[in-house]
Amino acid sequence: MAEEELKEEEKKEEKKESEELKEKTAEVAAKEAVPEERIEQEAEEEEFELKDQVISIRRVTKVVKGGKNLSFSALVAVGNERGVVGIGKGKAREVPQAIAKAVEDAKKNLIKVSLNGTTVTHHIKGVAGGGLVVLRPASKGTGVIAGGAVRIIMELVGIKDILTKSVRSNNPISVANATIDALRNLKDPDLVSKNRDKPKEKIWH
Repeated sequence: MAEEELKEEEKKEEKKESEELKEKTAEVAAKEAVPEERIEQEAEEEEFELKDQVISIRRVTKVVKGGKNLSFSALVAVGNERGVVGIGKGKAREVPQAIAKAVEDAKKNLIKVSLNGTTVTHHIKGVAGGGLVVLRPASKGTGVIAGGAVRIIMELVGIKDILTKSVRSNNPISVANATIDALRNLKDPDLVSKNRDKPKEKIWH
């Protein structure tokens, strides 16, 4: 009887030890998992860190019965220099408030642009209102051949080499919208070749 009791006690102790080991390993695993999640979150935040730049600020006057109401209208572009860009407008009585509103609006209108290294994938035109913008791919070392709103958007989307031409309207809002229209309609060579079931060399010259 004494031997049986001893064996039972030994079994109980072994069970306790095994349970304690399981708990410890679970705690260690949980501690190790937390930093990995944090690292992933930090990487995502770094990847999606947006920069903003003012394209234009205009003074707007509204004539009312009591006189004139002055306010400011801001056009801002935001991007992460890795293929994500957007533009937005904001209006307020003070310039900083107008810019802040425009930045928030731009963050709601972000688009993902398919790039080919430091340039665009193909020749394309963008139209918005009276604005017409032409984008052409360029070889490395060419730089950003653009001005005004087009240059700001190209830099924020992460394009380093491109040839551009703004035709018709010089209005910054029309030009910015036309540029975004062109970038939005850029096609990814891999997807096009997959959909058409043809090699990239035959489609893209």
